[in-house]
Amino acid sequence: MGWSAYGPGVVGDDGAGEEGEDERLRFADAVKLARLAQRRIVGVARTEDRLTFARLIREHLGTDASTLDVVEETWPSYDHVNVQVGLDAWLDVPGRSHVLVGVTNFRHRDFDLAELMRSSRPAHYEGLAPGSVARLNLPTGPDGEVRACVVCAVYLVTEGDQRAVLLLRLGHSDMGSSASRLEIAAEDPAYAASVAVGVRAAALEHNVYRRQVISFGGGDMFGERQTILSFQRRPSMSLDDLILPASTVAAISRQVVGVAHHREQLLAAGQHLKRGLLLYGPPGVGKTHTVRYLMGELTETTIVLLAGNTLGMIGTACSVARTLQPAMIVIEDVDLIAEERDLYGGEHPMLFQLLNEMDGLAEDSDVVFLLTTNRADVLEPALAQRPGRVDQAVAMELPDADGRRRLFALYRGGLDIDETGLDAVIERTDGVTASFLKELLRRAAVRAAEAGPGPADAGLRVSADQLEAALDELLDTRNAMTRVLLGGHRGAAAT
Repeated sequence: MGWSAYGPGVVGDDGAGEEGEDERLRFADAVKLARLAQRRIVGVARTEDRLTFARLIREHLGTDASTLDVVEETWPSYDHVNVQVGLDAWLDVPGRSHVLVGVTNFRHRDFDLAELMRSSRPAHYEGLAPGSVARLNLPTGPDGEVRACVVCAVYLVTEGDQRAVLLLRLGHSDMGSSASRLEIAAEDPAYAASVAVGVRAAALEHNVYRRQVISFGGGDMFGERQTILSFQRRPSMSLDDLILPASTVAAISRQVVGVAHHREQLLAAGQHLKRGLLLYGPPGVGKTHTVRYLMGELTETTIVLLAGNTLGMIGTACSVARTLQPAMIVIEDVDLIAEERDLYGGEHPMLFQLLNEMDGLAEDSDVVFLLTTNRADVLEPALAQRPGRVDQAVAMELPDADGRRRLFALYRGGLDIDETGLDAVIERTDGVTASFLKELLRRAAVRAAEAGPGPADAGLRVSADQLEAALDELLDTRNAMTRVLLGGHRGAAAT
């Protein structure tokens, strides 16, 4: 047994062979050790000559940056995409150029531009070095459009004789803030301030949420749960799809759409634009359909939707609406936050916040509060009665005979229906909702399909007997709960 530089090895019986083999091993080991030493020497040299942010920034600005003041601008995390869009637009102005430098090992570290500019940093900042740029795709529209946004990087900006350094960073709760930050430093403080003003103005001008339908919802942004804005497709409904009395449609449209269309004339005449509209009535009478119709009509208006567990975001919704006006805030089932205080003997902070936000908007703010409720009887009187909060309440009634006939025509779709018994059906459905009639037609279609196929070139045909049988089924005593859910008579039975 013999030893090589790497440990024990088997040596042959031939003495000459043993000595020659040992000699070759020692030579190979010496070469490897020499190469290893060379790498270590080069590595030490590179470390000593490492390009740090302090050196990079100092060379760009041409001065010691460690004593420069830093201007900071912040935005909510959901606005990070707008900061990126605005910054890109600001940088794209002729005469401005920039170099973008990523930051290594920035995740879960709390640091700012001032610390990057220092010539010596604490040991735990040693990993913060120039590197590749981290980006995150953020949505910019309802159909999958995205924008690649910088998560953390330094911009070295040149504009004529002026030089500036910008640090853009998406906020993270691990850093103690969920706000997106833009920090700016320049030898000329006035130039740094002008950069901040210019980027904020560009972010507002090019805001991707403007004239969109947006809603609040939880989302996972860069490893943390945050309240972010989501894009929704704008509904498209014709007036023929809105089955309401003409007087009701006219009153609603005048208050919401009419004011929007005559905005300039009203302002010139000293009239206020801020308004509130309450749609109330039992479920299934068309409140949501009316909201969808109005959203489709106001194509130049930013729509902010609040419902369910997002009702607590009233303050943020109003802030977005003020920024992006003309805007409409839709709060469905407002009774969930605006119940009569005396009912439960306590205060409702969300109610007070809603009232304060409605009062706080300037009279010339082109913002509509569109509220819906199934229970107007429990609404807080201050909300329902005080002018300037809700200045018009519209009762949404169950469809009359003419309305039921129009709903029947709307929901039949491509069904071929024998209408010889339609008058009797319309009479027997007095007091039902649109949902009830929609379900009636579906059940009649199922019965027609079960009866067997008709002629090969014919579509589904519903006979008068099948339509009547479907109605009998829905009005049968055993379907009382179904009728309640669909908006039919609680105690009605087949006749």
